[in-house]
Amino acid sequence: MSAPAPSLYSENAKQIAAGLGLKMGRPNLEAFADTLLELARADRNIIAVTSDSRGSGKLTPFGQSLPKQIVEMGIAEQNLVGVAAGLASAGKHVFAVSPACFLTARSLEQIKNDIAYSDNPVTLVGISAGVSYGALGTTHHSLHDFAALRAINNLIVIAPADNFETQAAVKFAAATNKPIYLRFGKAPIYELPVAPFEAGRARVLRAGNDAALIASGETAIHALLAAEWLAINHNMQCRVLSLHTIKPLDTEVILACAKDCRAVTTVEEHMIYGGLGEACAGVIAQSDARCKFKIVGIPDEYTVTGSQADIFRHYGISMEGLAQTALTLIA
Repeated sequence: MSAPAPSLYSENAKQIAAGLGLKMGRPNLEAFADTLLELARADRNIIAVTSDSRGSGKLTPFGQSLPKQIVEMGIAEQNLVGVAAGLASAGKHVFAVSPACFLTARSLEQIKNDIAYSDNPVTLVGISAGVSYGALGTTHHSLHDFAALRAINNLIVIAPADNFETQAAVKFAAATNKPIYLRFGKAPIYELPVAPFEAGRARVLRAGNDAALIASGETAIHALLAAEWLAINHNMQCRVLSLHTIKPLDTEVILACAKDCRAVTTVEEHMIYGGLGEACAGVIAQSDARCKFKIVGIPDEYTVTGSQADIFRHYGISMEGLAQTALTLIA
């Protein structure tokens, strides 16, 4: 019998989460699949297209309930995107679901030309993103997708941080006739404090002016826990943002952090090059704001082997790591 996978949260982090009244939610992928099924039952034009990823994308119930609204392409991501674009051009609203590592690398040309350049309303759904596949290694890690897709015109990029953001993002995508990339991991995650969701606008999870922690996707909870730990142990008041929309970027809230706070830390489950951190750095560098700044993510090296939890802790993507980064910045 294999040992259970290491938890993304230390015992101290779990205690902090309990103190904040946070509840553990489902994996975002499950919230995505349930929301898509609900929407598709009410709209026959919503089509799911998968690349042998019906099971891993939690779309088996979708296929059983709506067999005429799902298309299986097999392991052929370029064909997946091309067929999705064709269906969209014929009036369908398509969700193309595939592991993020393959979807955004193997079919990048089709995303650029068939989806974005052709302005087809396809929602590209990158599943098991970041280092969700853990020990399967670099071939299955998706640490490039923000960098690649931010550089493509006419493509919205969203990485939800919890089930609430996931449900809102899927509904936004279904109601928007624009190309969109949604990014999801695999692990169950805490539900964040209630705050409105609007594509292109950050969610403010916590107020504070000592330092700011700007996070995307499943790293947001670690930023929030770090802020609470700093408040308890160092009387620091940290602003925490879930910057779920990587593109278009909420420049107003980023500049407010840079002007109000002594230091800004960004955190993402992505390479430190080309992602959320460098996007924020570009905004701040072109302004008159002056603050200390640090990007936390995966550095330019052969990524350590291990579970998602192992990798997060190794690179400081944890409550403890982010708290130490903030303390070092303002020292």
